[in-house]
Amino acid sequence: MDIASLSTALSMTRLNNDIGVLMLSKQLDTAEAMGDSMIKLMEQSATPHLGRNIDISV
Repeated sequence: MDIASLSTALSMTRLNNDIGVLMLSKQLDTAEAMGDSMIKLMEQSATPHLGRNIDISV
């Protein structure tokens, strides 16, 4: 292998690694946002007074 092709291969490897890291970072941000949304949804759905009283008519 000559130096030019070796340099090109190294550059492509670095580029692929950088793209992989950026994609994983974006996935992590998305997962964190979804987790925050899930927590908010669970907090809103918690109603402690629900189910204490039952109205029955016969």
